[in-house]
Amino acid sequence: MTETATARRSRITPEREAELYEAVLDLLREVGYDALTMDAVAARTRSSKATLYRQWGGKAELVVKAIRHGKPDRIGEIDTGTLRGDLHALVLLEDDCTIEQNSALMRGVAMAMHNNPDLREAFRAQLVEPEISGFHQVIQRAIDRGEVRPDCPALDFLLHMMVGGFATRALLDDQPPTRAFLTSYIDAVVLPALGVTTS
Repeated sequence: MTETATARRSRITPEREAELYEAVLDLLREVGYDALTMDAVAARTRSSKATLYRQWGGKAELVVKAIRHGKPDRIGEIDTGTLRGDLHALVLLEDDCTIEQNSALMRGVAMAMHNNPDLREAFRAQLVEPEISGFHQVIQRAIDRGEVRPDCPALDFLLHMMVGGFATRALLDDQPPTRAFLTSYIDAVVLPALGVTTS
């Protein structure tokens, strides 16, 4: 990045950035990704559209950064000494209200990704890949401790299992995922698949 670009980007304070991201998420919940416009974001945040484009490049980047900003970024740092403890601690990073809000938001964004390759690319680069990296650290520690066999076939599907429990709760049960549901799901599905006892 050039010095000029760095100077331009640094004009927005962290507080202002957080305020912008919250407004973007509010708009996303209100109208969905496809109907969200940079004009609406500019009006809601009392910003110029030119500033938004200069700072984030476009709608996809802005939306994904807003989602990323609100998510705990500490998966790889969780180390309770057991895989069960680590996965439960991951669930406890957010309260039930936040989990419910994020679940609804992610369903809407997931639908929009089918028709928006730029959103899909930004989502994968800024949300999926960092989470995969964090999960790999958690799992590697479990392997190093001897909790999980390194050749366990379920290892390749850990993130699929975690996302599946989160995403299908509303679809199948018409209820938001909760801490209690997710920890029970981890104990009943994820850990047994990895060969980890929960007793």
